[in-house]
Amino acid sequence: MLDWKNKRKGETALLIKGARRIGKSTIVRQFVENEYESYIFIDFSNAKKEVFELFEDLSDLDYIFMRLQVIYNVKLIERKSAIVFDEVQKQPYARQAIKHLVADGRYDFLETGSLISIKKNVKDIILPSEESKLTMYPMDFEEFRWALGDNATVDLLRMFLEKMKPLGDAAHRKVMRDFRLYMLVGGMPQAVSKYLETNNMAEVDITKREILALYEDDLIKLDDSGKTSAIFKAIPAQLSKGISRYQVMSVLPNNAPSRFYETIYELADSMTVNVVFHSDDPNVGLALTKDTSRYKLFLGDTGLFVTQIFMDKDATDNVIYNKLLSDKLNTNLGYIYENMVSQIFRTSGYELFYHTIKKNEGKSYYEVDFLLSKGNKLIPVEVKSSGYKSHTSLDRFCEKFSDRIGKKYIVYTKDLKKEGDILYLPIYMAMFI
Repeated sequence: MLDWKNKRKGETALLIKGARRIGKSTIVRQFVENEYESYIFIDFSNAKKEVFELFEDLSDLDYIFMRLQVIYNVKLIERKSAIVFDEVQKQPYARQAIKHLVADGRYDFLETGSLISIKKNVKDIILPSEESKLTMYPMDFEEFRWALGDNATVDLLRMFLEKMKPLGDAAHRKVMRDFRLYMLVGGMPQAVSKYLETNNMAEVDITKREILALYEDDLIKLDDSGKTSAIFKAIPAQLSKGISRYQVMSVLPNNAPSRFYETIYELADSMTVNVVFHSDDPNVGLALTKDTSRYKLFLGDTGLFVTQIFMDKDATDNVIYNKLLSDKLNTNLGYIYENMVSQIFRTSGYELFYHTIKKNEGKSYYEVDFLLSKGNKLIPVEVKSSGYKSHTSLDRFCEKFSDRIGKKYIVYTKDLKKEGDILYLPIYMAMFI
């Protein structure tokens, strides 16, 4: 944000987009408080009607700025003040006005929004090209540790990886427990704050359920048939089956999957989910080989995902959380770890892809969980929640595409090691790939 302010100098507005309750408004308010002599913060979720109407006629910008100063009792100073459009998707004409407001040049403009590119929100306006965009994700493991007062662990992990040295049993167990705590709490700021306040996972779970309820309300507003919401709520069930794609027909019988391609992109735009598309012919240009009809869905925040798994209960009690934290719950945790890795890679800026190879017999497949592209090589990643001795899918993939392969990773729950040309990476180091 500072880089935008110092380099663009008002030539563009800054749009911060992300899922609901990710902390966009908080971070923008802190930024303008610190970096400007004065600011006006317009929250379009509860702004007065007269504020909404100001942006429907841009013929007199002097009048608009004077009215805003009177309404918000703030004096704006040329090139030293900012105006924030919070929840700008609720007033599309304010976003359309950015072109003219930026051209005027008097003030800096910042916007925040969720579900910001949904067609229903912008179908009648011209989207401005004068926007710089930043995407905000849930807190990552390093930020989570900072919140808990730990500024050392992640830097030390980076050093262990650079030197290719295992942590040792005791240290590895401690970091894995810390990482499982992060997986359970998640990276939503409200959930993290609730954990810091109460140290009670049942209280944290209530907060996460409230966030999920907000997401479902948004999805119902976008699609009052309830089908989009049904697709969202069925994500854990789909992943637990171990199938090679999301099967819309099993969630919505008698509905052709092709009818929901736009729905999947809308879910991705909302940033409540991460979509992993199948790559039909993996190469460095993965996007060119994307099969839009074959995909998996993960939640954008793994802490929310854990709560969603237990939504059949009115609340998820501390006993379940304690067993999950100790890795002693009698359930297959593999898909939770896959969700976590999808979140790590998406937060790192990767588009997400996977690949399947049909076996000679029957209908089964070899499957590589994630494919990344670096330089002119592919990086295949297989995720293991416990056992790791067998990695047939990774081997088969690397045999088939040997000339395209760079580094090979197995992300798992054991300590760092290297065997042959495969690097076995504990999940808490996946952020370094």
